[in-house]
Amino acid sequence: MTDVATKPDAEGASDPSSSTVATTTQEPSAPETTAQAPTVQWAPAEPAAKKTRKRLWLWIGVPVALVAAGAVAASLVLIAPGTSVAGIPVGLQTAGAATDAIDQRLAQTTLTLGDGGPTVTGADLGATVDAQALADSAFGDRPMWNLTQWFGEPIDAPITLDEEKATAALREALPSAYTEPTAATVAFNGTSFVVTPAVAGTGIDLDSITRQLHDAFASGAQASTVTVDETSVEPVADTAAAQKAADGANAMLANVGFYVGDERTVPVDAATAAGWLTVTSDASGAFTVTADPAKIQPSIDALAAAVNRPPVNGAVIVNSAGSELGIAAPGQDGRTLGDTSSVASDFAAQLAEGNSAFALPVTVTPATMVTLERLLEVNLSEQRMYIKENGVVLDSWYVSTGREGAETETGHYNIGWKTPSQTMTGIAPDSGKPYVQEDVLWAMYFNGDQAFHGVYWHSNWGNQMSAGCVGMPEFRAEQIYEWAPQGVDVWVHY
Repeated sequence: MTDVATKPDAEGASDPSSSTVATTTQEPSAPETTAQAPTVQWAPAEPAAKKTRKRLWLWIGVPVALVAAGAVAASLVLIAPGTSVAGIPVGLQTAGAATDAIDQRLAQTTLTLGDGGPTVTGADLGATVDAQALADSAFGDRPMWNLTQWFGEPIDAPITLDEEKATAALREALPSAYTEPTAATVAFNGTSFVVTPAVAGTGIDLDSITRQLHDAFASGAQASTVTVDETSVEPVADTAAAQKAADGANAMLANVGFYVGDERTVPVDAATAAGWLTVTSDASGAFTVTADPAKIQPSIDALAAAVNRPPVNGAVIVNSAGSELGIAAPGQDGRTLGDTSSVASDFAAQLAEGNSAFALPVTVTPATMVTLERLLEVNLSEQRMYIKENGVVLDSWYVSTGREGAETETGHYNIGWKTPSQTMTGIAPDSGKPYVQEDVLWAMYFNGDQAFHGVYWHSNWGNQMSAGCVGMPEFRAEQIYEWAPQGVDVWVHY
């Protein structure tokens, strides 16, 4: 007898559940065989339930792993739960989404200006926060993966208003809160430039509005009633700036004119120059000075008559040694005015820069200085004085020189000390007695105590009358006093 049994999990076996019958082929058994056929037993198969659990975990584990991986990835880009910026929940958002949320909420925040008053929005006021920086900071400080930062303190958001836009919106919403300021001005009063002071206006305090908008925004409120605080509104062109401009213009009036070198050859009076100038302020409040070339031109047209002149020669007093002793006649350079076609426009540009001294284009012809060698000559035998210049006698007259015993000494000298009046003392040569002569005028010493001077106590000219001096009428003494400076040559001879 042949037995064939197939194990359920053997290769080629059918499903164990269907393999419950064994096929047996029997041949005729021998009569003497009495033993029982052996019992066939199947090896136990793996339980079906175990195979089912393995597949179940395979199908459940993959999605769970994916969810876990997604959570880890999300924690790397999202802001921690419970985070708020200025009252706006931004937890579980990306930094970009948080930026949009912050900007949108601020723009939509509405302020009522006083109880029952008009309203303006954050957008109307040009309100801004650095939403991106705030969102980036929130994510940087509080990423989702950092559990210690979950549900942290709210993050403050400083707010800035666009001053120009906010003022326009508030002025339109509440015009009664505004009065216009008056700008300072500068004008000529006939003598000088003077300032009309600025007058402040009134308006709504933007700092107060900013604080109250911030408080409403930070609290998470989308609407809030605010107090309207008044503030002083200064004009752009203020009094200090106007005064500075007036001072500058007045400084120009003090020196305005047309110059040749350092000389103000053609002064311009203040009223005329002020008529050339206009002092105004611009949109920034800065004051500027402008000048009109057309108003300057008439003064240019009159320059030639005041500037042009021929040279005038001068004279220098010298002695025989060639030393310069003084100016007999000052020389004066000649000058001729040059091209003035651009002077008006050039001067206007210069005045706008604050410079009122215009250097004229002139050609200068230098004066010639001649030398005058002067000499006071006394001829004792003639008792006569000669005044000479470059060897030429200009004038002469009788004098009285020292009498016997006190003769005027001959020689070449120079004028020394001079005095217009003094009291003279000495010893009379004939009597030997001392004398005092008061109020002697125009004394000029040339040899010790011998001098030229005026005489009022006699008129005996041409005769020896003095104690050594050379006396003459007072008007003649004054004449040579003015004509002969210190250092002029003196020659006394017979």
